[in-house]
Amino acid sequence: MRRPFRTVAAVGAVLAVAACAPQSSSDDTAASGSSSAGNACSPADLKTLKPDTLTIATDQPAYEPWVVGDAPESGKGFEAAVAYAVADQLGYSKDQVTWTRVPFNAAIQPGARPFDFDINQFSITEDRKKAVDFSSPYYTVSQAVITTAGSKADGAKSVADLKGLKIGAQVATTSLQVLTDVIAPDAGPVVFNSNDDAKLALQNGQVDAIVVDLPTAFYITAAELDDGVIVGQLEDSGKGGDQFGLLLAKDSPLTDCVSKAVDALQDDGTLADLEKQWLSDVADAPVLS
Repeated sequence: MRRPFRTVAAVGAVLAVAACAPQSSSDDTAASGSSSAGNACSPADLKTLKPDTLTIATDQPAYEPWVVGDAPESGKGFEAAVAYAVADQLGYSKDQVTWTRVPFNAAIQPGARPFDFDINQFSITEDRKKAVDFSSPYYTVSQAVITTAGSKADGAKSVADLKGLKIGAQVATTSLQVLTDVIAPDAGPVVFNSNDDAKLALQNGQVDAIVVDLPTAFYITAAELDDGVIVGQLEDSGKGGDQFGLLLAKDSPLTDCVSKAVDALQDDGTLADLEKQWLSDVADAPVLS
């Protein structure tokens, strides 16, 4: 039986270690149709929703380790810290940033946006680019399967061991896509509106396991599940790891400047430093081939 990650103290230990640095390429992943490269990237020139204000969105609740205590305005947690670093790079002080809450699935749909950009573990995909813009990637991550000690999934060592089980994931996420395409459970995936719903179903024995991104897997199994277990990370989930990007409206005039800000944070080591501060090392998570 694989050692379960049971305590909040365990999270503190793993969060102190550096995660793998993201591989960014704005040419490959930033959406087309955004502002021209010649536009100035300063509050006086940027066409934000409100003058001299940067409106940033995330989901509610926003989960750790991405946002601490569901309070993005604190700047604590990896994505909250990245958001303020991008704002600073664009020339916005902390008091010029305002937050709004938008459900994950609503943010990736076509239409008007009540934000300048959204940060909420959005994997950059070609299909999503049809409806929205993405910045350069700020983090690369794999997907993982989690369960509870003694469940049917505990002890699984391969994808084949999981196919006959009941496994769930959040709607409209890469986790669900990986569950459907990589694990391809015999009974089909169980779809939930949120990770909270999926976690509750796992606790209640309604599913044998769920799929989430790896940093979330470390946090949930250590801090939110009794006898939580990381079964393993899925090999090549997202071809070397999903790339998370800031999400903007399709053809947003801000996309180029936001991508340049992310690239600058990558180049000067800020993103790597924030990973070391807030995200877990993935070395201890076995790979399910």
